[in-house]
Amino acid sequence: MNDKPSLAPPLTTLSEDEQLFRSTVRNFAETEVAPKVRDMDERGAIPQELINQLFKLGLMAIEIPERFGGAGAHFFLSILAVEELARVDPSLSVVVDVQNTLVINAILKWGSNDLQARFLPQLASGTVGAYALSEAGSGSDAFSLTTRAALDGNDYVLNGRKLWITNAREAELFIVMANSNRDAGHRGITAFVIEHDRPGFTVGKKEDKLGIRATSTCELVLDECRVPKQNILGEREHGYKVAIETLNEGRIGIGAQMVGLAQGALRHALHYVQERHQFGRAIGDFQAVQFQLAQAQTEVDMARLGVYNAARLHGRGQPFQTEGAMAKLFSSQVAERATSLAVQLFGGVGYTKDYPVEKLYRDAKIGQIYEGTSNVQLQTIAKQIMKPQA
Repeated sequence: MNDKPSLAPPLTTLSEDEQLFRSTVRNFAETEVAPKVRDMDERGAIPQELINQLFKLGLMAIEIPERFGGAGAHFFLSILAVEELARVDPSLSVVVDVQNTLVINAILKWGSNDLQARFLPQLASGTVGAYALSEAGSGSDAFSLTTRAALDGNDYVLNGRKLWITNAREAELFIVMANSNRDAGHRGITAFVIEHDRPGFTVGKKEDKLGIRATSTCELVLDECRVPKQNILGEREHGYKVAIETLNEGRIGIGAQMVGLAQGALRHALHYVQERHQFGRAIGDFQAVQFQLAQAQTEVDMARLGVYNAARLHGRGQPFQTEGAMAKLFSSQVAERATSLAVQLFGGVGYTKDYPVEKLYRDAKIGQIYEGTSNVQLQTIAKQIMKPQA
């Protein structure tokens, strides 16, 4: 017999359902989101009706099981949704990203039956979630937390401040990390699910940011905030594990955001260079311009491969921590280069707010900072490659 061995499809191959999903999200982004992007950036806010549309489309509950009102789909669709939204507006994409890859993923994996029954239907039907780990002195050193949780009867009493919390102004449900055992250091951290209307819980000032301005990034203040023991996510003093594993998944989402952002910038640039004429010809006819765009598109496609690879590994239940770190590291570098090139090719008008590449350039920088800086990703990758090889 000369039958050739069957080969697994490439990791970038999309099923018919995935292609249909991607087309639906892309159409929504281009028809409903694009006309609002500039106004959202200037006002620093996302209209509630747009968030309502995200819920109506099922984009805020992709992995929530159907019995809780969600789509009952898989992680890879979350990545596609983030990428497609980011092509048009990275601010809106990060709302979907945090909801799915951080908040919902954590509750699905670590939440008790009671927590899932109480909160997943809310997250599926209209409640925005947020994830609160960072503090003023706890950024890359994510586990040097000063927020404390003291047991008092059947409640924990939380005191402290959280900073740079994405979705904070829109959210009604928060996953909050606090240290419930100072002597144990980072191994004393416990994760809590906290409703926004609990006494002692306050959303503070909104940061005035360089990019992704439409999505809120705020301080949280916990002042004698009482949280029932039933709201612990996972086990007591296992919050560090919840945080690490959740962020590993979230980094794939940030990679998707950066790929979508970069592709969006190149889309604008490719259109512009065919319209803009200098020296009697379209600037896209010059080989120097063509080569720059070819290099940029190659990098974007390679970044997409890395993101999809990490997402597929996650979906198969295989190790993906290193691949996720690589995907986030590289895609954030590519996004910065691609958006910078787009501004350059637009010339003077690219430096103004009259064209969208200026905004995408500002939006790109955050990819190298949040959910683990580029140096943190390099450290993660280095630890893996320095291990003795079998």
